[in-house]
Order: sequence, then structure tokens, then C-alpha cells
Amino acid sequence: MFGISFSELLLVGLVALLVLGPERLPGAARTAGLWVGRLKRSFNAIKQEVEREIGADEIRRQLHNEHILSLEQEARKIFTPTQQEPTPVPPEATPTAATPVAETVPVEPAPAVVTAPVEPVAPAAAPSAPAPQDPTQPPRVS
Repeated sequence: MFGISFSELLLVGLVALLVLGPERLPGAARTAGLWVGRLKRSFNAIKQEVEREIGADEIRRQLHNEHILSLEQEARKIFTPTQQEPTPVPPEATPTAATPVAETVPVEPAPAVVTAPVEPVAPAAAPSAPAPQDPTQPPRVS
């Protein structure tokens, strides 16, 4: 935790044994352990609260996602060829001297169709006789 090696811990234990004596050393070790545990718990609680306030989890997730995206882009660069290689033609598809090759005939464009402008038609004159009554419609009042 603090970078203390085993030899340093052994030295502290020997000094504590000489200073406190064998009777009081177990009680002092128990008390020191309780205090160290309380300090660890309080530091962890403060650390969690600060991380929650600044959104450290979200930042961590975002950095992780960005790392994954960059790895994916690198993989795409590796696996995607930069130049398109020509597709090899199978030997049976290539024309030989024994097989005649069809000639292509140039196609002329179709002539454009010209239409005459449409003249408006005048509406027919209204009939002088009334139209017969439709049986599906209600009767008209004249």
C-alpha cells in the first residue's frame, strides 16, 4: 500500500516488540489494524463519491469505447485492400482464334418525338332538355 517491503515491516515489528513488550504488543497491533481498516474504508468512500460526482465511470467507458473504435479502424485498414486488384478472367472465358467474336454494332439514338401543342376545347353547350333522373339519386326539385 505504501511501498513498505517485508524487511522494513519486520524491523518495525521488532522495534514495537522492544518498546511495547510482549504483553501490550497484541493489543497495540489490533488497535493499529482497526485504525488502518477505518482509514481505508473512509478513503474508499471519499474516492467513490468524488468519482461519482465527476462521472469517472462515464469517462472510463467513453475512453474504452474510443479505444475499441480505434482498434476497429486499424483492423479495417489492414484487412481492406488499398488498391483494387483486377479480377482474374478464367481461361475458358477468353476468346481464342477458333471461336468467332461477335462484333458490336453501334446503336443510333431514337428520333425525338415532336408533339403539337394541345388546343383548349370549348365546353359543349348545355342541353335544352333536362337529363333523365338517376334512380340511385334522390329526386330533384324543379
